[in-house]
Amino acid sequence: MTELLSALTDTARNAPESGIVATVNYGRTRAGLIPLWVGEGDLPTPAFICEAATASLAAGETFYTWQRGIPDLRAAIARYMQRTYGGSFGPERFFVTASGMQAIQIAMAMITSAGDDVLVPTPVWPNFAAAAGIRGALPVAVPMSFGNDGWVLDLERLEAAIGPRTKAMFINSPSNPCGWTATREELAAILAIARKHGIWIVADEIYGKFYFDGPVAPSFREVMADGDKVMFVNTMSKNWAMTGWRVGWIECDPSLGAVVENMIQYSTSGVAQFIQRAAATALDHGDDFIAMQVGRARRGRDLVCDALAATGKVRFARPAGAFYLFFSVDGRPDTRQLSFDLVDRANIGLAPGTAFGAGGEAFLRMCFARGEDSLAIATERLVAAINAI
Repeated sequence: MTELLSALTDTARNAPESGIVATVNYGRTRAGLIPLWVGEGDLPTPAFICEAATASLAAGETFYTWQRGIPDLRAAIARYMQRTYGGSFGPERFFVTASGMQAIQIAMAMITSAGDDVLVPTPVWPNFAAAAGIRGALPVAVPMSFGNDGWVLDLERLEAAIGPRTKAMFINSPSNPCGWTATREELAAILAIARKHGIWIVADEIYGKFYFDGPVAPSFREVMADGDKVMFVNTMSKNWAMTGWRVGWIECDPSLGAVVENMIQYSTSGVAQFIQRAAATALDHGDDFIAMQVGRARRGRDLVCDALAATGKVRFARPAGAFYLFFSVDGRPDTRQLSFDLVDRANIGLAPGTAFGAGGEAFLRMCFARGEDSLAIATERLVAAINAI
């Protein structure tokens, strides 16, 4: 077995283990455990979306299909984006991928080579850095600061991290895990830095609708111009409770279309048509479901924040977006061990901050996209465990 491992590439062999998965594996079989460790809610995909998939299967749509995505889905994405952000979006800007994760991997394959640097503000979802790393690129952490104003991205620190090998930066806003949400002015400043140095922005704005201070979070779309090196990655997973369907999209300038198509062809050769039919139905008819989910998340955020603040033993910034609370517990800096202890003592699953890179080590991530009854029980268990420390 050692010989087989040594015969693999260094890139594959050294791909980092997810710190989230370690805790999930530790607690997944516990009876009665309330799982708040991964980035999904507890609602199944709505029936009207599933019915679109079964109708497609019944119609025999089981063959190879458009590499860029079926025209109906690309048009549905464009309609959704117009409703969300205003302005005009043509379907030629959108390319269907087999998950948001594949969209990230394709973006990395298009803009980085081995030895290039990619700036990653942290704490951040670990798959961003890993996607760069398995390409042979070097993810360069740019830690955000946490203080009385919550999480702050220091733009001077971001620019100072740019070197001769820097090709791109990931910007995730609203942020997983800390809920940081860039203002329009901050996005404009980040774009100005990217323009100055001729580097790409890979923008993950998938939590844009999970924004608690308005209908949608600020977007690079508000400040960018034609020709800017900005590529967006997106997914059906969060807004429409479709995490298991594995479908997303890339948004970029249409001039890159042939390249994106090739990257899809040589990886998955396209997304199953019945899944694409379901996605199109979700986009066209799912606005009420999204609004319900966002309202549910807002109530969950307030429930959790109010309860933990009352302990006097935790530090956090009330998140402006996404559906996570990122908090630290006084006297318990080893959050990997703390996440295991909370499985044992409280029968709840949280993700350790060690999984999210520099600056997040002393924190835990809690997903509050869950029904209030279940979330209230989980919060009571957590508060009791914290008070016992």
